[in-house]
Amino acid sequence: MKFVEMLKLVISILLMIFVIYGNWYLISYMLLLILLLFIVNLSENLYLEMVSFGYGMDVVSWGLIVLSVFISLMMLKSSSGIFRSLYFNVYFNLNVLLLLVFLILAFSCSSMMMFYLYFESSLIPILLLILGWGYQPERLQAGLYMLLYTLLASLPLLICIFKLSEENGSNVFFEMELMSLGGNLFIYFGLVMAFMVKLPVVYLHFWLPKAHVEAPVSGSMILAGVLLKLGGYGLIRIVKLFCGKLILNNIFIYVSLIGCSFISVLCLCQSDMKCLIAYSSVVHMGLMYGGLMTMYGWGMNGSYLLMIGHGLCSSGLFSMSNMFYERSGSRNLLINCGLLSVVPLMIFYWFLMCAFNGAAPPSLNLWGEIMMLSSLISWSNLLVVMIICISFFSVCYSLYLFSYVAHGNFYLSLSSFDSGSCLEYLNNYLHLFFLIVLSLNLEMVTVWI
Repeated sequence: MKFVEMLKLVISILLMIFVIYGNWYLISYMLLLILLLFIVNLSENLYLEMVSFGYGMDVVSWGLIVLSVFISLMMLKSSSGIFRSLYFNVYFNLNVLLLLVFLILAFSCSSMMMFYLYFESSLIPILLLILGWGYQPERLQAGLYMLLYTLLASLPLLICIFKLSEENGSNVFFEMELMSLGGNLFIYFGLVMAFMVKLPVVYLHFWLPKAHVEAPVSGSMILAGVLLKLGGYGLIRIVKLFCGKLILNNIFIYVSLIGCSFISVLCLCQSDMKCLIAYSSVVHMGLMYGGLMTMYGWGMNGSYLLMIGHGLCSSGLFSMSNMFYERSGSRNLLINCGLLSVVPLMIFYWFLMCAFNGAAPPSLNLWGEIMMLSSLISWSNLLVVMIICISFFSVCYSLYLFSYVAHGNFYLSLSSFDSGSCLEYLNNYLHLFFLIVLSLNLEMVTVWI
């Protein structure tokens, strides 16, 4: 049986199980089976063929689809509280599956118009996650922020897609001409701004901390793990259109790296764990954007590696911060301090996550940052000072996040603090396992260069 037919069969069984039972254990097992099918298919064929004219996969889309399935699986594992309390758990399952379908379609379609459709459709399930399972009344404001930022920036993108289709006679990624932008600045900014908001790049990032703080753990995991990568994936697909705009690329690189320098310092002023992790995502995505806009091979390859590595690392950090929140009832670093003497094994996983967030070996983030920094320095020697600041403060806020949670005086008002369940440790282990294995087997995610 062909892989595509097997995948259709598995997805059909998955949907049937959901309709009949709505059981999150069965759905988790089926997602795991889909994940294994994708991985086995790559090992058999490194250059994945087109499924049809409108849909298909290469290694770039393959990596992000596998990441989407993995993060969706981890979302279900991390949201066991919703299933224990039976808080609209069936609708939660449906929401996660709907979001996964939109993401798979977005990463596998070859038409720019269809990509825009699924790009915007993925906003609906994440908005429902924030509004339906968020923590505070401010989740309404956070959802409105995210909705307005994304929709206002995506309207020019839709106009640009129509314009490019009219000029080229096609909106398929692989058929667009290299110089189709010409001297039209509106098309350039229309294409770039929508993906900059989705990343998000500094100065367009204000919706992200609000969305992360108010979202449930599953919403934060999918936001940082996959949805931010939609912007990077879109830029990778259309980056060939920017060949005549290298001067404007230079401006965007400088602005992005200057902003990342300020945000990396701002991370050291945060007392909320989720806020700190969210701002660190802004720093990493800004650095990724700078490396991608150099349009060098190493920059593009490093950006792709960082997207995969950051997706796994940030998802793990949000998952572990939720484990601490469920026990202490707060995300404040001052209340969650001194846990090394209480849950030493969980703090060991926390240390590895924080270290990998600061690009320590042997994580996938390290190789991505090495490639991107080499590309940025080759682009301009003036970027060295900003790169040094970003690299230094990235390590600083990662150590700050770890040391505040691990060390200090334990908050005595916490009368009980369980050491964690097998499901939680499995969640932590899987995030770290894929981060380390991919860093030791880079040809799986670099063959497309």
